[in-house]
Amino acid sequence: MNFHTKGIVLRTVKYGETSVIVSIFTELFGMQSYIVNGVRSSSKKAGTKANLFQPVALLDLVVYHQEQKNLQRIKEHRWATLYQHLFFDVFKGSVATYMVELLQKCLKQPEPHPDLFYFMEDALLHLDQASPKVVANYPLFFSLHLANFFGFRMVDAYDDKHTILDLQEGLFTDEQPLHTNYLEGFNSEVIAQLLRVMQPGELEQIHLPVSTRRFLLLQMELYYSLHITDFGQLRSMPVLQEVLS
Repeated sequence: MNFHTKGIVLRTVKYGETSVIVSIFTELFGMQSYIVNGVRSSSKKAGTKANLFQPVALLDLVVYHQEQKNLQRIKEHRWATLYQHLFFDVFKGSVATYMVELLQKCLKQPEPHPDLFYFMEDALLHLDQASPKVVANYPLFFSLHLANFFGFRMVDAYDDKHTILDLQEGLFTDEQPLHTNYLEGFNSEVIAQLLRVMQPGELEQIHLPVSTRRFLLLQMELYYSLHITDFGQLRSMPVLQEVLS
């Protein structure tokens, strides 16, 4: 059967001489793999088709779907949204690449997750239009809020007594943990502040040293590795760190 769905391209791998295999996070079916034939060649038309399947692209799709298959096919594909900046702005593009990789590492099963899809779509659209100050804080903001969809959201209970953030438990406490995976002082205060941000525009008011952003991003990578099995390391992190500098 044919199904109409939106999708966010997560990863594209060349296959044969003219084809690609694409991992797409879809609105209807969650993460799926598709083989797309005839989109790679020296012709100008084919080159344009291949551009649709670059990571972060937001597509409008008509797909064939069979539950028992690991590799699906796409009948029709076109842009759902034409970004104004993400593919041309190095800073925004690096943040978007980080977001997509983080999402992909969290998605373990090809199951529908529409609320997560709408969150991701909205996050990318906001990033595309964001000011430089918002973009600078966006990776931290996104990392904290993405965790809500995978069952390990941080509990916002920061106050004068509960100032230590236990990364293993995902909560603020008044006692130093017996392990080393925790934040305190200014760093835990910043995380508490970011947890209370509901709209990306509010990030404009959060002024952080570059060193703090870089350190906290590494702590977010650690946080995810503590809660997602076989998380590993983010390949996009070194590039993002360099851009943040």
